[in-house]
Amino acid sequence: MNKSIGLVVSIAILCLSSFSQNDATPKRSAPDKPIAAAVVNAQLEMAKATLAAHGGDKLKAMKTLVVKGSVEVTTSAIAQAIPATFITIYSGEKYRIEIANPFQPLKQVFDGTQTSSTIQGGFTLPPINRLGFPLLPRLGEQGFIITALPESNKKKKGFRMTSPEGFYTDFYLDEKTNQIKGYESTYEISGRSVTTSVEIDKYRVVDGITIPERYAQRFDTEQLTVYANFKAKEILVNSEVKDSIFSLAD
Repeated sequence: MNKSIGLVVSIAILCLSSFSQNDATPKRSAPDKPIAAAVVNAQLEMAKATLAAHGGDKLKAMKTLVVKGSVEVTTSAIAQAIPATFITIYSGEKYRIEIANPFQPLKQVFDGTQTSSTIQGGFTLPPINRLGFPLLPRLGEQGFIITALPESNKKKKGFRMTSPEGFYTDFYLDEKTNQIKGYESTYEISGRSVTTSVEIDKYRVVDGITIPERYAQRFDTEQLTVYANFKAKEILVNSEVKDSIFSLAD
């Protein structure tokens, strides 16, 4: 029983917290109808206002980000909350994530070229720097495109940001502050559609940058739904991070 729970929890937590370069492919949406230049400009200005609300140039210039905290996970298969701790480390294109749980501790790293994971069979998921909040600092860079939300979400204030690889995130904004209150992404793994959605409950300002501190995340596959509540306890901006940290040998 513990072995089966451990497998579910391990996959669930990695699905929620780490993404890969190998098995995931962008989920292509239907082509948008032609949009007037004024509408395109309005979406871009909205995205710029969101960037400013989270630190603007300070966020774009951020060299490293380290977030440590706790997470409780439940699934549609196992209702009991599973406690775990996590750490994510970003440095440019490189990242490292660690999940410590009672069943199967996990690590995944990307050294700028190759993704490595402790999961058996080489199972990995899409890159964490191409989905969600880490995508925002790339605003204005070549290949990162801003468009309107899809028709189904037109009533919400927000915009879609797409990476050069085709991964996209729909950002939903607070009407007054322009800060991100939630976001959603969809992609495919081995031909199966996967959707992850996040609702942010609290931010923390560190060195002038507004970073998610508490958030709830839902992860939907065709066979399993995972729920997780994340709480950051330590957030470090522009701290020293050695390149060796992006190797599993470290």
